[in-house]
Amino acid sequence: MKSNYADHSYDDIINLPHPTSAKYPRMPVENRAVQFAPFAALTGHEAAIRETARLTDTRPELDEYEKETIDRALRCLMQNPGKLCAEFTCFVPDSRKEGGSFAVITGSVKKLNDVTRILTLTDGRNIPVDDIMKIEIKWDTVP
Repeated sequence: MKSNYADHSYDDIINLPHPTSAKYPRMPVENRAVQFAPFAALTGHEAAIRETARLTDTRPELDEYEKETIDRALRCLMQNPGKLCAEFTCFVPDSRKEGGSFAVITGSVKKLNDVTRILTLTDGRNIPVDDIMKIEIKWDTVP
């Protein structure tokens, strides 16, 4: 057989049989295709796109009237610890990006730490006072 190469460098091996291992059997054709399957070159790229597309709310700025309303409700709850049930609308900052979301927490107030400004409910949950956007007191007693 005549080679297309001008220098005939591969003439000595061009007609040799395909090498076959005496130690290992040939891989089946079905399995050979798997080694050429696509792989995720951009691992985490889809997750990053989803995270960027995820919407967050901006923290609202309360006016003086809203702050006074919250303060009045907190004083009422602290005068009756464990006796009144309240619904707290809170802003929960997002841990991964700017902004956050709103959560409604229902419970009865156990104590308020004036130094840390953390409100502790009777069930053990803590709410930062600065994250409270609205308080609605339920005049029903707590069971």
